[in-house]
Amino acid sequence: MQVQVRLGSGLATAVGTRRLRVELPQEATVDTLLELLGDSEPAIAPALDSALPILRGTHASGVEPLAEGDEVALLLPVAGGAAAGHTPPKRRHAWP
Repeated sequence: MQVQVRLGSGLATAVGTRRLRVELPQEATVDTLLELLGDSEPAIAPALDSALPILRGTHASGVEPLAEGDEVALLLPVAGGAAAGHTPPKRRHAWP
């Protein structure tokens, strides 16, 4: 069976494309897909451990079965925001 994989920006940069078409065995799961991608795309293999798989609009666990034609988005988590105790400066407006 074939599934489409949509890669988030960090993964897409490493692979050189935003989308991949992957051939999988009939009883494949999300974990099967991640293992195969790690073998076929070594540039992203280390990042796949922390990738968030999205299947049919929701976060998918590794044991989630895949079906012919599914699209799986793989997104890397991002960190950021204000540091604890940090208060952003007040905005000053130029108008009266």
